[in-house]
Amino acid sequence: MVLDGDAIAHRSFSSLPHLLRPDDLLVLNETRVIPARLVGERKRGGGRVELLLLHPAGSMHYDPKALRWIALAKPARRLRCGDRIVFGALGEVTVRAELAEGMREIELCIGVAFEEFLQRAGRMPLPPYIRNDSPSAQRRYQSVFARLPGSVAAPTASLHFTPRLLREVAGRGIEIARLALNVGLGTFRPVATESIDEHDMHAESYSIEAEAARAIESARFCGRRIVAVGTTVVRALEGNLREHGRIEPGEHVTNLFITPGFRFGAVGAMVTNFHLPRSTLLMLVSAFAGRDRVLRAYAQAVAERYRFYSFGDAMFVLRQPE
Repeated sequence: MVLDGDAIAHRSFSSLPHLLRPDDLLVLNETRVIPARLVGERKRGGGRVELLLLHPAGSMHYDPKALRWIALAKPARRLRCGDRIVFGALGEVTVRAELAEGMREIELCIGVAFEEFLQRAGRMPLPPYIRNDSPSAQRRYQSVFARLPGSVAAPTASLHFTPRLLREVAGRGIEIARLALNVGLGTFRPVATESIDEHDMHAESYSIEAEAARAIESARFCGRRIVAVGTTVVRALEGNLREHGRIEPGEHVTNLFITPGFRFGAVGAMVTNFHLPRSTLLMLVSAFAGRDRVLRAYAQAVAERYRFYSFGDAMFVLRQPE
């Protein structure tokens, strides 16, 4: 679907290169999803325990050398400080602190390198509504340009791209820049409060290399349209610009919560999937395109039987005028 002001058009994703302008800058999120879902057995009393590794304790940035991690536990109420979870011959983890929202600080004691441990003991953290946990589904939950590990959920707008489509974009002379935002709770945690002002937006880490920062800042300075692939790219760019006044390279953290009324300074168009009610993602898209326009577009999407969720369809959205 293409949403341009009040106009709505129905196009296939393969037409994206023709929707882009020759002077556009397309920005991709090249984060790589790690097999962060661990299922082990609690040593005290037995029972299955599931852990979703989020980020190292004391840092938001992915670090395979870290031994202490923040993890989302299930069932959390049964997991107390000092409990140990065993992962066969690979090793175990010990709960070191009980945190809010079902999270725990854990310490790893494993007999292999961390990334080998993940590959052997972990699974890709597919969303719970995806019942198919086959190797094929695991492989599909990764973009073709994924490079830098650290995410615990896929930036789903990226999943539509194929190598052929990227070659066609490049063949039309459209510049491409890349950054990496590690998708975590800030992206997929739904809004559970009555007022959006009360929602606690979890921070996520991101990095922008110097070459990409120069390309993005140059496009912004020249008034060229910056097209973000995914809400994660929007959040990284707008968070960076708000904090630094320009696109600054390096490793950063953002807890920016974009809601209607937000003034965008970097992104002029975006590719995004269809999101669920009460999600921060839908609020971001509504801020970008206008709430009424987005609601009309979603009504058409439902009528036309568009697919929602991670492996669903996509929108190409142009920013509404200020």
